[in-house]
Amino acid sequence: MRKKEVIGILAGGGPAPGINGVISAVTIEANNRGLKVIGILDGFKWLIKKDWTKIEYLTIDKTSRIHNTGGSIIGISRDNPLESKETLKNVIQTINKLGIKYLITIGGDGTLFLSKKLEEAAKGKFKIAHIPKTIDNNVALPGHISTFGFETARHIGTKEVQNLMEDARTTSRWFFVVTMGRKTGHLALGIGRAASATLTIIPEEFVNKKVALQKVVKILEGSIIKRISEDKEHGVAIISEGVADILDEISLSHLQGLEKDEFGRVRLSELDLGQLLKKETNKSLKEKGIDIRIVDKRIGYELRSAPPIPFDIKYTRDLGYSAVKFLLNGGTRAMITIQKGKMVPIEFNKLIDKRTNRTKIRYVDINTESYEVARKYMIRLEIEDLENDKKLRKINKVTNISAKEFREYFADI
Repeated sequence: MRKKEVIGILAGGGPAPGINGVISAVTIEANNRGLKVIGILDGFKWLIKKDWTKIEYLTIDKTSRIHNTGGSIIGISRDNPLESKETLKNVIQTINKLGIKYLITIGGDGTLFLSKKLEEAAKGKFKIAHIPKTIDNNVALPGHISTFGFETARHIGTKEVQNLMEDARTTSRWFFVVTMGRKTGHLALGIGRAASATLTIIPEEFVNKKVALQKVVKILEGSIIKRISEDKEHGVAIISEGVADILDEISLSHLQGLEKDEFGRVRLSELDLGQLLKKETNKSLKEKGIDIRIVDKRIGYELRSAPPIPFDIKYTRDLGYSAVKFLLNGGTRAMITIQKGKMVPIEFNKLIDKRTNRTKIRYVDINTESYEVARKYMIRLEIEDLENDKKLRKINKVTNISAKEFREYFADI
């Protein structure tokens, strides 16, 4: 009797809604084609340690109804097989010991890069296909195709923000909501637009890629003051966590209690952005005679392992099926995408930025009508408000500073 070929599947990075949908689709299609499916537990964690026992044999019976559940039945981790030549060698040897001929990786830009390096080091011992997932939506897929998990995260995040908006209105307060997204603003903008939040701030809007803390504070202040001038003392500001990554350290030098590295530089990744912006905005508003309550909140972890919405259920089934088809038809070293209903593999090499030798990152394109619409529907203090004397008098009336001082203070927003 001919020995069955084996296909392995693992998930790396952070969770995203729909992982189980991919696992289910891969298992069903592979089993139907006569293959054995091995779920590799906890990403690369145990492969690095040459532990080939941390696996689960997947069958149709085990996976046929998991596509509508959150989390990952095979776990996930951020363990990096590129830590050393030995760890990479361990991964390849363990995959070979398991008899895996085809490997499907699920992950974001980091796991994509690892998959490329693993395929190169394996030198044809097994074939690899990657399926893009992340709630950050920052993998360089063509056009406006989303990574799986993003739409579910946006959907659930929108509902949470809508609840906060009602709480803000009821209690006459503001919420500063910081969302996940790493260096990009896709999730923040997606939630902000869908929920009709008062305003959304993303890193891409700052052209020079470095921004003073006070400028971000001014944007928030301006929105609050403009709302008060319209007899509304409530609102919700969505802020992408990526804003912390581009803050100018000099603008933070006066602050106490911030974590610093061995060279005395502020660890931007460790900033509590919501807390910081709340404190500085409150302080600056009080200097202008405005006392308003602000609550900071972070949204992200509660989105990552949520049950997928129908969009991601269908999407992940297409991706999982297509990955199996691609590999069994002789394909390898490519990321699987679905474009206009068809499978379109993109070679790993085309996804690498030649300048950085890392995976390309997709940022929000602010030079689009889509972003233009988003900005038009925000309540933000704009330069035209400062240039129109009638508007300026109305807005400035709620502060204790003169129109001239007001115009000068907000001139660089």
